[in-house]
Amino acid sequence: MKLSIVSPVYRAEKDLEELITRIKKAVPSDVFALEIILVDDFSQDNSWKEIERLSAIHPEIIGIKLSRNFGQHYAITAGLDQISGDYVVVMDCDLQDKPEEIPALLEKAKEGFDIVLARRFNRQDSFLKKLFSKLFYKTLGYLTGSKQDETVANFGVYKKNVITEVCNLRESIRYFPTMVKWVGFKTAYVDVQHASRQQGESNYNLKKMLNLALDIILAFSDKPLRLIIKLGMSIAFISFLMAAYAIYSKISGDVSVSGYASLITSIWFLSGCILITLGVIGLYVGKIFEGVKNRPIYIIERKVNTVENDKDK
Repeated sequence: MKLSIVSPVYRAEKDLEELITRIKKAVPSDVFALEIILVDDFSQDNSWKEIERLSAIHPEIIGIKLSRNFGQHYAITAGLDQISGDYVVVMDCDLQDKPEEIPALLEKAKEGFDIVLARRFNRQDSFLKKLFSKLFYKTLGYLTGSKQDETVANFGVYKKNVITEVCNLRESIRYFPTMVKWVGFKTAYVDVQHASRQQGESNYNLKKMLNLALDIILAFSDKPLRLIIKLGMSIAFISFLMAAYAIYSKISGDVSVSGYASLITSIWFLSGCILITLGVIGLYVGKIFEGVKNRPIYIIERKVNTVENDKDK
């Protein structure tokens, strides 16, 4: 059987050689023919030169360089479009996903599971990142009506039929874990050790994480629009009660000139609700606008050790 390993690369030139060495040591060569696909997401360091150097030494390496920085999940898509293996491993290149855990994931997959996800039981990330991840997945779970696990990310083993269906989803907003959950199939989980980052810091700062979270929520849930409808109905109901009270006060003669503060407060409150509503609707319209352009999901600038593919877009 053939095993394809896809890893997006961004500013990781110092990690790549160790990554390849540990992968080749961990994967039994007598069981799997190996294919390692490294996708350089337009790194600003020498990551691509390192990929070219390593690919000249290791013929199982396929190198792909994107024409600009598209983002991690777009780079994953570019790699998945090139796979030819019976099983596919998706993992980060920073060695926090330990290559030594791959055999355990493969063994679980052999039990008949189409997807085996690595569950990080002791995440070695910063407190802020873990807190944001927990809040994000709870929010995403609420908005999508599905169970989300903040200990599960990209790392896992996937059968080729799963990856084929994921690659058939050519929508403009990409988030690999949610797309995997959407396509379904028989899924299992394996607890794995999560390593600390060996080189540099995470490329996901707070701003990037917030933007990614917003894109994912807009792409995979329409619940914000439903919540706005509920808010509007609640305000309308309260307004009906206030109108009834005003009519009652008029009939009973209990009407005074005072009420400036409540009037101004109501105007500001309702104006804020209107602006929020327009903003949320505008975000959805903006994402629709991006989608109907039908632009390529990614653009490949250069390849090594591979051939042209109809899905190189």
